[in-house]
Formats: sequence, structure tokens, C-alpha cells
Amino acid sequence: MKAKKKIYLYTRFERFWHWVQSLLIFLLLLTGFEVHGTFTLFGFQKAVEYHNFLGLTWIVLFVFIVFWVLTTGEWRQYIPTTKKLFEVIGYYGSGIFKGLPHPVQKSKEAKHNPLQRLTYLGLTAILLTLQMGTGLLYWLYNDWAIWNLTFLNLRLLALIHLACAFAILAFVVVHVYMTTTGHTLTSHVAAMFSGWEEVEEGEVAEWEVHEKR
Repeated sequence: MKAKKKIYLYTRFERFWHWVQSLLIFLLLLTGFEVHGTFTLFGFQKAVEYHNFLGLTWIVLFVFIVFWVLTTGEWRQYIPTTKKLFEVIGYYGSGIFKGLPHPVQKSKEAKHNPLQRLTYLGLTAILLTLQMGTGLLYWLYNDWAIWNLTFLNLRLLALIHLACAFAILAFVVVHVYMTTTGHTLTSHVAAMFSGWEEVEEGEVAEWEVHEKR
């Protein structure tokens, strides 16, 4: 077994928005499903009020996240690539159950493997944006006439919003499972609290090394 070393991978703000966003998503799912009558916890009126407040808070946080990603250069971490992509898919499909090593090593320059990049990019650029957009339009329903948005269909909008909620819930379930696939059961979760991740010593993210021109 190769020796391991710790590298500082996740900044304070990165960890802050990760956990705050996780909490907001959990509470939004909770209040959202109550609004749909799945269960009773806060009461319908309170659930609606909480859901609206949490949704607007999430949008504000999301704007800060996007601003941070763009201004710090972290957007490079989400550029999709096919390098090692199928090796990673094969690893999670069977290799991980055979005790094989992960085909991609984490580094400060490459925090996310190719599969994560595609997943997080799609999640952020499509799913979360669609969820927030439909939620905001739903919240502004009484002002549609002012904004000339009367061509929208409220029922269809609500259906898309609900479908996105189920998709986000599915992602959360898979994401929680994936956090247990590190070299220990809690190593990935611990890294998102401390910022420090353990990687194998001497390894580099060769799949991300570009040839000099």
C-alpha cells in the first residue's frame, strides 16, 4: 500500500457554500414535499412561507457561488473532458468492488475526476438553474401580467419544478453514497469539513497534465 499525504483541497468558502447549500436543499425538499401534501410537519401555510424564503436564499447563495467560481479561476475544475472518463465509469461500475485503485488521482489542479466534472457541470448549469428558475417564476405568478409572462403555463411549470426536485433528491442519494467510497468510510466527508484530503504520495493527475507548446 502506498504512503499517503494530505493536501489542502477545499477552501473555507468552498466548504461553507457546500454545507449551506446542502442544508438549504434538504430543507427545500422537506418543505416542498409538505406543500404537495406528502406529510404534515410545519403546516401548509408555514411550509409555503419557509419554502419561499429558503428558495430566495438559495438563489442569492448560488449567485455568490457562480461569482466565486468565475473570479477565482475555479471554473477550470468543471471543464468537461473525456480523458480517463470511461476508466472512471468502469471503476465505479465494477473496479471499486474488486478493490482496484481509482484511475484518477486528486490534486489541487484537478479536484474532480472526469465523471464528476460532467455531473457537477450538468447539475449546476442545467438542473439547479432550471429548478431555481421555475421556482422563481412560480413565486412571481401574481406578477406575470406585469412582466408579460402570461404565455407561461403554471401547471407545466409546477410539474417541471417537481420533476427537478426528484432529480435533485436522486443526486443527493447517490452523492451521499459516493462520499463513503474513499479510502475510509468518512474520509471524503472529513475533507469537506477540514479542507484537507489524503492522496497517495508521489502520484500526479497525469490525465490533466498538458503538453508544453
